[in-house]
Amino acid sequence: MKALSIKNPWATLIIDGYKKYEFRTWKTKYRGKILIHSSLGIEKNILNKFKDYNLEYYNGYIIGEAILTDCILVTKEFYDELLTIDSTVYELSGHEMKYAWKLENIIKYDKPIKVKGSLGLWNCEVENDT
Repeated sequence: MKALSIKNPWATLIIDGYKKYEFRTWKTKYRGKILIHSSLGIEKNILNKFKDYNLEYYNGYIIGEAILTDCILVTKEFYDELLTIDSTVYELSGHEMKYAWKLENIIKYDKPIKVKGSLGLWNCEVENDT
């Protein structure tokens, strides 16, 4: 199955339902189920921004899955629309937000699965009982 490694707090914000788009500098034609892997890297400088969200972080684990349904070029209009949805989650983070990968049907795993991640969209074989 395809997997995507994402730094925290972003991975956890996705799995807990706060973030429906993951931003990348590259587009993908892939559509379908994708595992969400919380990488070992953490963006410590922004953790405080989400302190009231009561997030529980796992690093180095598959923490859930989603369906990747679209890859959208981020225009000013699209970005402005995201800010109306949740300005805390979607405000500029210092990362280039060129493409928004739309994630739907997000499922959080009850038992995260320890896995070494990888860059890009990678293949991962895991057994899960959610």
